[in-house]
Amino acid sequence: MEPLLARGLCIRPFRSADGPAFVAAALESLPTVGAWMPWCHGGYSVDEANAWFANCDKNLEQKVAYDVAMFSADEGAFLGGVSINQLNRQHNFGNIGYWVRQSRQRQGVASRAVQIIAEFGFRDLGLTRLEIVVSEENVASRRVAEKVGAVFECLARNRLLVRGEPRPAAVYSLVPAQCGF
Repeated sequence: MEPLLARGLCIRPFRSADGPAFVAAALESLPTVGAWMPWCHGGYSVDEANAWFANCDKNLEQKVAYDVAMFSADEGAFLGGVSINQLNRQHNFGNIGYWVRQSRQRQGVASRAVQIIAEFGFRDLGLTRLEIVVSEENVASRRVAEKVGAVFECLARNRLLVRGEPRPAAVYSLVPAQCGF
């Protein structure tokens, strides 16, 4: 995957050199990202980050998931991650996921990253539907979905596991026509 440069962001595959910045972002984000993402915990390490990067590389190579890093295009600061994963080629759709380090939240980073990755999904991957599935209680992530124009479709019972507990999730969708494709 080539880097995606748009809307003041650089979205590209992770590199091993990103490990320390990734860990610092995760540790600073325990109160927000850590509330929803079990990988984001107080003992998160560079070894865990590098294992994640290796998994992301393998998935990119096999074209089964596109979990990538977000950076500020102007200063090169690590901002978080964005992805298209859970690809279903039979029905031609995937899932968009995102997280932004706490110090850069509420600055439009996630919505810009979602727009960029959605365009990639429709234009380069040829998908015809992208879903954003977030815990019903994750107000910030739901706002991002709404801000990018994703359509709320339903509240799905027991759709996500949060800390091992089944939780209802809000399901949103984007289709190519919404993004001009």
